[in-house]
Amino acid sequence: MAGVLVHEWIERSGGAEKVLDEFVHCYPDADLYCLWNDAPDRYPAAIVRESVLARTPLRGRKALAIPAMPFTWRGLENRDYDFALISSHLFAHHATFARGSAELRKFVYVHTPARYVWNPELDERGNSLPARLASPFLRGIDRKRASEGASFAANSEFVSSRIVRAWGVQSKVIYPPVDVVRIAGVDDWRSRLTQEESQLLSSLPSPFVLGASRFIPYKRLDWVIKAAEKAGIAAVVAGSGPEEKRLRAMASAASVPVRILHRPSDSMLFALYQQALAYVFPPIEDFGIMPVEAMAAGARLITNSVGGASETVVQGVDGLHFHDDRWESIAECILNIDSVNTTRSNNYDKYSVGRFHAEISTWTGVEAATYVNSVEPQ
Repeated sequence: MAGVLVHEWIERSGGAEKVLDEFVHCYPDADLYCLWNDAPDRYPAAIVRESVLARTPLRGRKALAIPAMPFTWRGLENRDYDFALISSHLFAHHATFARGSAELRKFVYVHTPARYVWNPELDERGNSLPARLASPFLRGIDRKRASEGASFAANSEFVSSRIVRAWGVQSKVIYPPVDVVRIAGVDDWRSRLTQEESQLLSSLPSPFVLGASRFIPYKRLDWVIKAAEKAGIAAVVAGSGPEEKRLRAMASAASVPVRILHRPSDSMLFALYQQALAYVFPPIEDFGIMPVEAMAAGARLITNSVGGASETVVQGVDGLHFHDDRWESIAECILNIDSVNTTRSNNYDKYSVGRFHAEISTWTGVEAATYVNSVEPQ
């Protein structure tokens, strides 16, 4: 069957891109549409088509491009596709295709209804004046497009409930793919580090709590530093993004040792999970791939009691949930983290990549390519 994959925009890293990676693995012969492609080497075997926005000054300027996006997705070229599998966290679910010879079935995998529009309290970019002015119109058209007959899947129960509130449609829950088999397959990720990485890991203060994600405001990595200070323990913050300068300033001024690690390798990140006293994940997140990675590595976790991570992290088994949505509550959890057994949980099994492929194939009714599980050798 001829298929097409649709994604908002393609970046070099991100949870949504990990989902798209597996869509491509499921349906390697499908074409791929996006607004713009900032990682042209990510899918070398796929035919990737960019939208007209990619050829304008709006390319990459997400906030400014929002008003144009709903219209950009309409009437895409149809090369007799039988199905469209759409990865949406903004307006990709608006995608329609010009009439072809086949009846096209549309499946939308929803990371979240657009936060800018529906939940600006969770993303400060939705509080800008242009976003506030455009939101009433965008909410109306967004709900209308969602009623056009697609089948929806959500990445968590949390997002499924949000879809009902925003669009008034039902969705089934298919948790995202996490490479838990590979992560859990290595008992000690220090054995996979380069000499330079081993020296860096050895130089970190001990014990430490870990915060790791993109350096953007809603990830709340500043809360990790504040909570570590209040608990009187060192912190390591790993990742990259526009908040890096501010986080480094906070680290320099902190009353406890705080190290900022720029873009650690996968092996280094997994080793950090295993060495940390706890992995701290403060945001109200739609799902949260990194907490599941940390679980597979054997880390204890501290996550928000609201959001997708509260579904994946079992209170008192995998870690602790902090309440009241305050960084002070994180500090309390850090001080109580020894109440959680350090034995590696098996709670991560239901998030595997192979399980994701099987559920996508069942949902779409289109057989996926054979999944080959690759486990790191011991």
